[in-house]
Amino acid sequence: MRYLILLISFLCLNRSGQCQSADSVYNLQQCIDIAITNNLTVKRSELDMERSRVYWQQQRAALLPTFNGVVNHGLSTGRGLDPFTNTYLNQQIASADYGVNANLILFNGLSVQNSIRQTALAYQAGKMDFEQAKNDITLNVITTYLQVINNTDLLTQANNQLEVSRQQVQRLQVMNTNGAVKPSDFYDVKGQQGTDQLTVINAKNALDASKLNLLQIMNVPYTRSITLQRLDAAQVSSTKFNKSAEQIYTTAIQNLPLVKAATLRRQSAEKQVKVAKGNMLPVLALSGGLATRYSNAARKSIFVDSMEVNTGAFIKTAGGNQPVYAYNQNFSSDKIGYFNQFKNNYNTQVNLGLQIPILNGFVSRNRVALAKIDLQETRYVEETTRIQLKQNVEQAYINMASAYERFQVLTEQVDAFKESFRTAEIRFNAGALTSVDYIVAKNNLDRANNNLINARYDYYIRTKILDYYQGKLNL
Repeated sequence: MRYLILLISFLCLNRSGQCQSADSVYNLQQCIDIAITNNLTVKRSELDMERSRVYWQQQRAALLPTFNGVVNHGLSTGRGLDPFTNTYLNQQIASADYGVNANLILFNGLSVQNSIRQTALAYQAGKMDFEQAKNDITLNVITTYLQVINNTDLLTQANNQLEVSRQQVQRLQVMNTNGAVKPSDFYDVKGQQGTDQLTVINAKNALDASKLNLLQIMNVPYTRSITLQRLDAAQVSSTKFNKSAEQIYTTAIQNLPLVKAATLRRQSAEKQVKVAKGNMLPVLALSGGLATRYSNAARKSIFVDSMEVNTGAFIKTAGGNQPVYAYNQNFSSDKIGYFNQFKNNYNTQVNLGLQIPILNGFVSRNRVALAKIDLQETRYVEETTRIQLKQNVEQAYINMASAYERFQVLTEQVDAFKESFRTAEIRFNAGALTSVDYIVAKNNLDRANNNLINARYDYYIRTKILDYYQGKLNL
């Protein structure tokens, strides 16, 4: 029973946490952090950066000497050559070879050094690509976040419009029942209430769609109840942008990761050309090694004794035939021990080699040609990046200036329509204005308010795009 109560409590707490998460209020920075964490494009860019870092470390390690150990064990049967006596034996032979060797490149046309510089620049370019990917998703989140707030304001405005119509319908319904107003005026305003209800429905749909878009960018499950923290009035600035397009472009060239990445890749390609040229030069290398071996067929002779024996030959002398004696030495055969062979067969070697490329199917020459082609391509990419950036900045600046002018005009228009509707409402309530004229005045103000909300956030988004190009994307 105790475990059942604990399980139920855990499930309740878990459900409460889920509900709290679903209904929680997200601020802009949280949305940006979640999007960067979950975005697969950003993750792939980070993997590319890490891959470049590994290549760079690999080239740095190429300056170190190579050091390898060799262990070979073999078993042969039948007639074979004994590696120790160079004689053929018809028996089973177990043998082993041990050794270590090292190799150090002393000179190879500075190819390794240039490869280190080339991969280091490529790694820095990968870092810039990673930053660019994060900046892109950040800008996307900011614009979508502002679109959600924009649609929230439009929904609030639509509800306000509906409330004005509802109050008029309630007032006119009483008057229509008492015969104090023309039925056409009552039904005109009631029809306007239906129009305002449709506006609210459309505003809700637009808000839900913008929320869905934001959550998809964040790569999190959709929840309709998500709430975004509103920006302060000071954050949504409507002051005039005070920089020129040329100033923005100059700053973008210096700060934008996209431009830095293109420049670094061009510099990396320049080093790659030097690497390819270095491969056409001679290679001077120092190598050395230690080795020893073992065989179970290796044997040694051990002296046992010696004795004088008659050979059967004789020497004729004046005194007669003298027999010839000789010393006969007796030896026994024994296996040489493992560690004794290890010590006796020990040998060392040191080599200084020079490899001069003479003809290798023009491989090195073609690699140089391909590296130069790659270099020229990176130059084109760098120049194209700068041209496209300038064009994008100029277009974004024009859009910003146009959005600011629209915002200024709509601000004045709202002020004018507010006064027009105020007087129209007074006259309509006094019975001095027809319902048609009242609805026209109301629609003019409603439309102007909606346009002003869109213009305010549109201008602010345009300024954020220019901030993005300046490398200072924040609120």
